[in-house]
Amino acid sequence: MKRIIKEIHGEEKGPTLVFFGGIHGNEKAGVIALQEVLKNIKPDELNGSIYAISGNLKALEKNQRYINQDLNRLWTRDNINTIKNKNTLNNEEKELLKLLYFLERILKIKSGPFYFFDLHTTSSKTLPFITINDALINRKFSKLFPVPIVLGIEEYLNGPLLSYINTLGYLSLGFESGQHVDVRSIENNLAFINLVLHYTGAINKAEAYNLEYYNQLKEESKSLNRFFEITHLHSINKKDSFKMYEGFKSFQKINKGAKIARNNKEDIYSKHDARIFMPLYQKKGAEGFFIIRDIKPFYLKMSIFLRRIKIDNLLVLFPGISWQNKREGVLKVNLKVAKFFAKPIFHALGYRNRQVTKTHMNLYNRERVAKTRMYKEESWY
Repeated sequence: MKRIIKEIHGEEKGPTLVFFGGIHGNEKAGVIALQEVLKNIKPDELNGSIYAISGNLKALEKNQRYINQDLNRLWTRDNINTIKNKNTLNNEEKELLKLLYFLERILKIKSGPFYFFDLHTTSSKTLPFITINDALINRKFSKLFPVPIVLGIEEYLNGPLLSYINTLGYLSLGFESGQHVDVRSIENNLAFINLVLHYTGAINKAEAYNLEYYNQLKEESKSLNRFFEITHLHSINKKDSFKMYEGFKSFQKINKGAKIARNNKEDIYSKHDARIFMPLYQKKGAEGFFIIRDIKPFYLKMSIFLRRIKIDNLLVLFPGISWQNKREGVLKVNLKVAKFFAKPIFHALGYRNRQVTKTHMNLYNRERVAKTRMYKEESWY
């Protein structure tokens, strides 16, 4: 297995597309799809550049999610700095540094606009879907694809690769194409990659050619092409004996009181009428299942308006709220104050929280760091 699946540079100026496949070693559909799509692309038909990068090479060889640690949970600035200064590194720490080298090299030698895509599959049956950090550039580009779009995962997972790239300000999407061993996962990745090449202007092909891929994803996603938000995560640790009950799949509706899973000899029941998301049907993983809800279109439009006028500047007028880092869009909020603000208010303004002490939490805003100007001249913007 090679680190660089394919690297192609066009003869004309254009976007720089970076695809990651196999960040989790048991998720090979993205790697296979990238090999298939890119093998036939010639430089003279490409605008810009394409990089396709394999993630966790040893885990891919062993068909395991990871060897020592989950590579897609290590990408925080503090953790990266710690790894850089360590004398002895485990497998995933070595992989992180190699991927970071390629990432920094691409950003240094190319001028953009940059697009980053991380291709995944899930242990449960699922519709194809997109996950994004909640920046408007991510929202706007994601809407081009006829699949569900899930917001808020950065609030529940610490250290995904795409969250790190979002802190740098670039457009980045996660695409989950289906279940690990389902051949349709490869087919859905093929459709997604080809549509990316079309929407970014990297490849110019007939509209009918791209319509076939669009209709494929639309059919596979059961026309559920709207926004959802994560409202709950059931976390598990290595000592837990967690097991999902059979038959659940992502985006399935569940009723309040439904028996979902069993953990340490106790049954877990749904507390809401909602939808279940990414139920865990594999041994490795720290996320048992998520709960998601629909986001109303009015709320999405309102949040766009509020962000564009930067009304969040008024938040620091309230006692207990101050800038931790204004340039990077990080607020420090006293937990006693935070309870008077409904979470949807912060979400509408683009802030997602992560508690850092017993008394305070930090709220992170992807909007303030997003390099929106880089994408304003793109055809989809």
